[in-house]
Amino acid sequence: MINTYNDLVAAVTEYLARDQDATLIARIPTFIQLAEAKFNRLLFCRQMETRAITVTDPTQTEPEYIAMPVGFQSMRRIRVTSIQGKPRLQYKSGSELDEFRYTRGDVPGEPEYFTTFGNEIELCPTPDNNYTIEMVYRQSIPPLDGVTNITNWLLADSPDLYLYATLLESAPYIKEDERIQTWALGVQTSIDALNELEKTSNFNAGPLVMRVSGVTP
Repeated sequence: MINTYNDLVAAVTEYLARDQDATLIARIPTFIQLAEAKFNRLLFCRQMETRAITVTDPTQTEPEYIAMPVGFQSMRRIRVTSIQGKPRLQYKSGSELDEFRYTRGDVPGEPEYFTTFGNEIELCPTPDNNYTIEMVYRQSIPPLDGVTNITNWLLADSPDLYLYATLLESAPYIKEDERIQTWALGVQTSIDALNELEKTSNFNAGPLVMRVSGVTP
């Protein structure tokens, strides 16, 4: 069974059938890292969504900037939870925020808009108080290693994907291998299945029913 990072390394070694090739075995952690990079680009699962909370501090030199959460990839929702109604911030580009600040005289106030800038999130207007900001965002899959993070949710749910993807990343090294197409198919099938499962879980209330507008059942 593949439950941990070391289990995965052992399984990859066994499937490659080159346990005497020390150079190849030493490259397996790199193959795993490359596989995880592709997961982060191709997978869109609910397990990749998480929540982070921060509080603005108007006493800081630049209170309009807050740090992006760890592993941030894209924002799903950002809102001010310390305000009644928990208003959601709207996205604007950097140039749009600049224009907004210029026309409004850059007067501090309750944040209404946001944009991303490097590893920071810019709020606008500049916060004039301590506001609690809640971010729901898509994050990178926690990378595996043999010491501090021996497993993660994806390895637990889809050990086959980790195995086939790691084997596939070994292809440029081993070059000719008739199993490469099998590994590639295994990777694509698993990714498609996980992404399809995500769609199903978001729309699992039952079949859609067509109704005439204004007519109640």
